[in-house]
Amino acid sequence: MTYLVTGATGSVGRHVVGHLRAAGHPVRALTRDPSRARLPEGVEVVQGDLSRAETLVPALEGVTGVHLIDAAGADYAPLTNGPEIVELVRAAGVRKVTLLSGWSEGTLEPAVTGSDLDWTYVQPTEFMSNALAWAESVRTRGVVEEPFGATRTAMVHEADIGAVIATALTEDGHGGASYGLTGPELLDVPAKVRILSEAIGREIAFVELTVDEMRKRYRAEGVPEQLIEFQIQVFGDVPEDAYQVTPVVEQVTGRPPRTFAQWAAEHVENFR
Repeated sequence: MTYLVTGATGSVGRHVVGHLRAAGHPVRALTRDPSRARLPEGVEVVQGDLSRAETLVPALEGVTGVHLIDAAGADYAPLTNGPEIVELVRAAGVRKVTLLSGWSEGTLEPAVTGSDLDWTYVQPTEFMSNALAWAESVRTRGVVEEPFGATRTAMVHEADIGAVIATALTEDGHGGASYGLTGPELLDVPAKVRILSEAIGREIAFVELTVDEMRKRYRAEGVPEQLIEFQIQVFGDVPEDAYQVTPVVEQVTGRPPRTFAQWAAEHVENFR
């Protein structure tokens, strides 16, 4: 009953691995660089790259279920070889698959959802770990600089995403489901900054950027142009009620989703 986790060293993949191991399941972790994996003891780490589908063949041997991500490379570009990946999964005799959505739809999502696999599609809202992008400016200048301060989102903890994925992989009843995951509360950027301030015990200022200032900063940081426009689309000119809290995390895992305050308490050292 071995489960293959792709993207195993990412912010969500690590939690998928952790939940599966905690439940006693054998785990095979796919990563481009096994020497840097730093995964729990007992995890079988293998080298592979989703953008090179042929590298999946040995990793799929003897596998019961597979967790896939629709992204590859340092820039998280959507995959272009989705049908080839699905055919390899099917040829290996694997039936159960979970798929974590990427920031832009590639070819893997339609290939998976259009197949006869027992698939579950997981689409989280904003990751709480996105706040780690503020760590350096908080440590060095005591400030968070972001556009769209009034946009309220229901950030979701990566551990809750991992728990939903691990549950869907190992339990029946999730085939054909598309799960939109959120945290338990809607927060705008100033509220997130206040929560983080309380966690680290130090005042953090919030400075709202214009869209032009955002573009200039992101370009200087090397953020791909498509991802910049995606950020503007999902956080910019959106209706006030565009984002809503969903009950999916608790329905699937049996426990309420973690709050941003819990996440902040877990990551205090990143901001001090």
